[in-house]
Amino acid sequence: MQLTHRRFADRYPLRVTIVVVLLTLVALALAASGVVATTIMRGYLVDRVDAQLHQTVMQVQRIPPDRRPQPPGTGELGRRPLPSEFVVQFNDSEGTSDGGPIGARLAETEPLPKLPTLNLNQVRALDGKSFNVDAVSGGATWRVVAIPLDNGSGSVMVAQSLKDIDHTIQRLVGIQAAAGIILLVLLAGIGTYVVRRSLRGLEDVEHTAVAIAGGDLSQRVPQRDPRTEVGRLSLALNQMLGQIETAFAQRTASELAARHSEETARESEEAARQSEEAARQSEDRMRRFVADASHELRTPLTSIRGFAELSRQRGDTTDPDTMRRIEDEAKRMGLLVDDLLLLARLDQQRPLKMESVDLLPIAADALHNAQAVQPGRNISLKILQDSEAPVVEGDEARLRQVLGNLVSNALHHTPLEAPITVSVGTRGDEAILEVSDTGPGLSDEQKAKVFERFYRADSARTRTTGGSGLGLSIVAALVAAHRGRVTVTDSTPSGATFTVHLPLTEAGRRG
Repeated sequence: MQLTHRRFADRYPLRVTIVVVLLTLVALALAASGVVATTIMRGYLVDRVDAQLHQTVMQVQRIPPDRRPQPPGTGELGRRPLPSEFVVQFNDSEGTSDGGPIGARLAETEPLPKLPTLNLNQVRALDGKSFNVDAVSGGATWRVVAIPLDNGSGSVMVAQSLKDIDHTIQRLVGIQAAAGIILLVLLAGIGTYVVRRSLRGLEDVEHTAVAIAGGDLSQRVPQRDPRTEVGRLSLALNQMLGQIETAFAQRTASELAARHSEETARESEEAARQSEEAARQSEDRMRRFVADASHELRTPLTSIRGFAELSRQRGDTTDPDTMRRIEDEAKRMGLLVDDLLLLARLDQQRPLKMESVDLLPIAADALHNAQAVQPGRNISLKILQDSEAPVVEGDEARLRQVLGNLVSNALHHTPLEAPITVSVGTRGDEAILEVSDTGPGLSDEQKAKVFERFYRADSARTRTTGGSGLGLSIVAALVAAHRGRVTVTDSTPSGATFTVHLPLTEAGRRG
């Protein structure tokens, strides 16, 4: 038995073993209590039958012989017995029945008892004690009591069927079995829950052990009530793990001590190299930026100085054409300075004036502005299919500048006969602004550099048209300030498509 229990405990988890043992003990207790309760109940019911039998036999004993009921089929009609649950039989001193048992109702519904033949001495020896007999042709057990008649001429037996008691006991056993099953099911559920909660600390120990086996020595078992076994186990394990971690850390520190100087020197050298490289790159960027800015500012300044000298040489300071040219170059220089200042502010991450902005009116205004600049140009507005309201959180003026720069870029870098399409709408959780043209397009190298500051795909044409090379850089910086992104792809069949992706507001997502 012990070997079987050990095999079961080794094969199944502890929680299963505990629940099974608990249910087994409860089932045995229920079975034992059921047997005891059934035995006590049956004894109580049989005692009640015995009391009824003794009461009945004493009443029957006092009936005069001429008033006694006769067995069925004999005697006068007036002396036939009334229906009764008792069976009565009168015997002489030798135990011979005067005519058989008397019990008309029972004789018609179930077999009569097989009453024994007892002489008067045997009846006296029973001393009024009850005993059981079987039915004549099988069936329920009968309870019988026999006593001598007062005149000593014989004895009388009274029997009562135990069928009702047997049915009651069977029903009691059924109720006990059903209640026991229900109790075991409830106990199984409650026991599983309680055992699982009680053993959760062991699961924490297991998970901690797995983590430590994976190399994480900093893991600890969650602390529990130290008054419990699991709590004391957790405390002991944590103390042991702390000692192991300390010893391992000391060993690791001693192993790393020899390499520390070398690694420190190497890290210092690498940091110095990176710092030097970063400084060189920063210097290169600054030099390139200053050179580009100086180059861009030199052109309008040279023009202004040339026109001023020409006007001075002519001695005419009121020439309208000269004044117009000087004014145009001054405006161009002012725009360039404004663009440089805007990029500087964006680099410093200065806050924008954020509000809910609908991109559709911005796209429509950009279309109208472009048609005003180039009335003969084929420019169209397209709303993306299955789009919701393109509402974003942003600075409306800066968003207008983004779309204006993209449209202006398309106008200045494509032929007049090349159509331009401005698209607006939503895709998923993003608002979309697209400017597509059918111009010459961009090479892969140009697309990689198109958002760099002062980059020009065609520098000669850009200077002719008055561009500074900062328009797309400003677009990229403004879109990034709005937590968005801008991409450039090829158009079909030719040209380029600039796409701005901006996060929708909650209202825009709900449509």
